[in-house]
Amino acid sequence: MRIAFLTAPEGVEQIELTEPWKAAVDAGHEPVLVSTKPGTIQAFHHLDKADTFPVQEVVGETTADSFGGLVLPGGVANPDNLRTDEKAVRFVRDFFEQGRPVAAICHAPWTLVEADVVRGRVLTSWPSLATDIRNAGGTWVDEQVRICDHGAGKLVTSRKPDDLKAFDEAFLDVFAREAA
Repeated sequence: MRIAFLTAPEGVEQIELTEPWKAAVDAGHEPVLVSTKPGTIQAFHHLDKADTFPVQEVVGETTADSFGGLVLPGGVANPDNLRTDEKAVRFVRDFFEQGRPVAAICHAPWTLVEADVVRGRVLTSWPSLATDIRNAGGTWVDEQVRICDHGAGKLVTSRKPDDLKAFDEAFLDVFAREAA
């Protein structure tokens, strides 16, 4: 399965990109780095610059229907940048409209809030997003991983880098079941 990993040009939390990416590769999937601009993205370790990664496809030049699922890594700046880009928000919304599975960790649900896809869903995130999720019509829970079946497609969410092992297992299981 081709899996889109959507990031902004700057601000993704590196471990929230690289660990799920590795898990997807190990499970036989084809992860694809999608961003809002061509070139490279700049990852971070919290507030410090980390590695750069090459963008493989650009939002607006690719479509949700060319992927089996979507992973949204966190980092504070990453989803904050994505949610101000109309093409990125539309790309995310398209996965839900097509019933494709989506996984989001840490601050990434900010992009889901902007895409107006959390209404009626139960999800988790970094705790500071709880009010935003509630205000967007979702229910926020403090759990390591939450799988929500409400509406079209399944949504897998997780709170933070410490939850990555459980997040990776959950999204890979959901993506595999959705593909079958």
